[in-house]
Amino acid sequence: MWILFAFGSAFFSGLTAILAKCGIQKTDSTAATAVRTIIVLIFSWIMVFIVGSQDTITNLSVKTWIFLILSGLSTGGAWLCYYRALQDGPASVVVPIDKLSILVTIAFSYIVFKEKLSKKSGPGLLLIVLGTFLMIVPTLSA
Repeated sequence: MWILFAFGSAFFSGLTAILAKCGIQKTDSTAATAVRTIIVLIFSWIMVFIVGSQDTITNLSVKTWIFLILSGLSTGGAWLCYYRALQDGPASVVVPIDKLSILVTIAFSYIVFKEKLSKKSGPGLLLIVLGTFLMIVPTLSA
């Protein structure tokens, strides 16, 4: 089931980029990020109450709170950078560069969780990185 959610994430992330680019054409990217964050906050709390998980929040450990706070700060930084890049750059180039976050994720998954790439995953990752650079080179030289 997780794979369906992963593909859903990819679909909605792709849609988000286009909708965001349309929405920030005539506004400040920081203000746009704040508006987006409010919508995400409201939607998230609606989902918490729909699925009935509001009681689980009081059971979170201090360690969990710390990591969720750090994750939230990281998300905020990512969104601010992403929206500014989308405002000034082409979505078709900004989004692939943003997806290079896969490198950071894989590095930290190895350091923190000892996850390793398979023999097929390594070349696949290399192709993703090379493909991304091939996509941005024409833009940088233009």
